[in-house]
Amino acid sequence: MTYVICQPCVGVKDASCVDVCPVDCIHAREEDEQYYIDPDACIDCGACEPACPVTAIYEEATVPSEWKEYIQINARYFEK
Repeated sequence: MTYVICQPCVGVKDASCVDVCPVDCIHAREEDEQYYIDPDACIDCGACEPACPVTAIYEEATVPSEWKEYIQINARYFEK
């Protein structure tokens, strides 16, 4: 299971989660609206979840139904 960054991050893009990630799997380019978690690099440690000031990060299995599309949005970001 991986962690997923959802809608509350859009437009906020606070880097608190990046600073606590032990495997550097959270990324965004300057022009991106939010941060993304690489599902292949995430080690499921959960350090990012409490660090997020807008409660945008969820374990994949607990992503709220209204944000389920963010599971694929995060994964697709790293297919580029």
